[in-house]
Amino acid sequence: MFSTIITGTVYGMESHLVHAEVDLSSGLPCFVMVGSLGREVRESGERVRISLKNTGISLPPMHISVNLSPADLKKEGTGFDLPIAVGVLSAMEKLPPGCADGMLILGELGLDGEIKPVKGVLPVALNAVKAGIRRCLVPEENAKEAAVAEGMEAVGVSSLTQVIAYLRLPKEERDGYLPPKKVNIDAVLKEGNQKDKIRELDFAQIAGQESVKRAALIAASGFHHLLIMGPPGTGKTMIAKRIPTILPPLSREESLEVTALYSIAGRLGKGECLITARPFLNPHHTISPQALSGGGQIPRPGIVSMAHRGILFLDELPEFKRQTLDLLRQPLENKEIQIARSGGSFTFPADVMLVGALNPCPCGYYPDRNKCRCTPFEIHNYLSHISGPILDRMDLCIKAQKPASFQLKDNRGEGSESMRQKVALARKRQEERYRGTRIRFNSDLEAGDLEKYCSLGEKEQQMLERMFHKMDLSIRACHRLLKVARTIADLEGGERILSCHLAEAAVYRAGDKLEDR
Repeated sequence: MFSTIITGTVYGMESHLVHAEVDLSSGLPCFVMVGSLGREVRESGERVRISLKNTGISLPPMHISVNLSPADLKKEGTGFDLPIAVGVLSAMEKLPPGCADGMLILGELGLDGEIKPVKGVLPVALNAVKAGIRRCLVPEENAKEAAVAEGMEAVGVSSLTQVIAYLRLPKEERDGYLPPKKVNIDAVLKEGNQKDKIRELDFAQIAGQESVKRAALIAASGFHHLLIMGPPGTGKTMIAKRIPTILPPLSREESLEVTALYSIAGRLGKGECLITARPFLNPHHTISPQALSGGGQIPRPGIVSMAHRGILFLDELPEFKRQTLDLLRQPLENKEIQIARSGGSFTFPADVMLVGALNPCPCGYYPDRNKCRCTPFEIHNYLSHISGPILDRMDLCIKAQKPASFQLKDNRGEGSESMRQKVALARKRQEERYRGTRIRFNSDLEAGDLEKYCSLGEKEQQMLERMFHKMDLSIRACHRLLKVARTIADLEGGERILSCHLAEAAVYRAGDKLEDR
């Protein structure tokens, strides 16, 4: 008596289909599982046995062998419980032969037969669709998530009893018993975008700091990295938290990409099927390097990957350990993070907009010597936590000045709605310019793309040459200056980069030497 059930697993960022093969034979009664199993999977046999018993089905005194194929692929997680249970029932002939053919099955079993949600359903469902599988049986809470995979009919189940009743029905009668979930991705995205626009946070709530708001506008338009420096209480964090209100919405492809990441990490909210807002993550400065980059024996996405296609905000930047900050060198350049373990090499996406905020010294008030008592050594030691290579990768650096006066009366500046419209226009120009290429924002431009998309006239070329020598810029800093100038030109509606655009972009390179600020 033999049966095989199609299930799946996630290894790093890659999803794989797995066949749960079950065989019942005479011999010493036992429940044996093989196939490169992780701890949770090895425990699956006991969950399946007790769950079946409490559902009213006792296992026969036979030798039960379960193989999860391919055997050389490491299996982790609890999603194999339900397919193994269905495989055992099929082998015991408690279910009609072939009742689960061509169907993906995932789910964790409780001891009472309840089916609990699992991680990584969306990427496995997407991979199953590519393999020609059009129907899946998943926990009720994961049904909408699986239905996001275009072409997949996702059936949500809540108990083992319900699964048995469903699989015993003829295929043409099953939809009447448990109809598949349907998700209109475009409608969900539209509804999510409408909700995102109705926020309590708004740039209009910030009085003054127009230069910082201008830098934030440029950063959002070209998806550039931004560094804000200034004494405590000048609005650095307030501005950073309002940048998501002016960012362009996630596209359909980006939303699926981010949702798959959150599904793998188990970070999708209850009943949530699609991430519609760009991520905004603000980790505490005590975060470990492994939590930031991703870790584990089989690595899971870290904070930098969870902020993919969104904002990674590092407040009090010098308080982070230098080792932790330097982990961002490669992701900021390559837009992905690579982690090597004994089990293999893993690559996670990390296309983030980094926003950092810092004080000019440990007490925060330098150069106001009426308040600041920090020694030059203390200031140097504090700022040295941010290495030169990290500073070199920041596209814009702006100083938040202490306001000259405080007034309670309404002194509203430009609001998020107006700024969002400007960002949308600049983004549209970029979309038209880069149509048919891998480039989405100006920040995506590589060194080889600059000559084509950031060409300069003779006057502008001479100006850039003078900046290069006078400001002692690196080649990377010069390239980033050009990309920021391209974004400024897009905001102004210009086809070419002019001297005024270069001059403004150069102002934002002043953060390369923090201690001179």
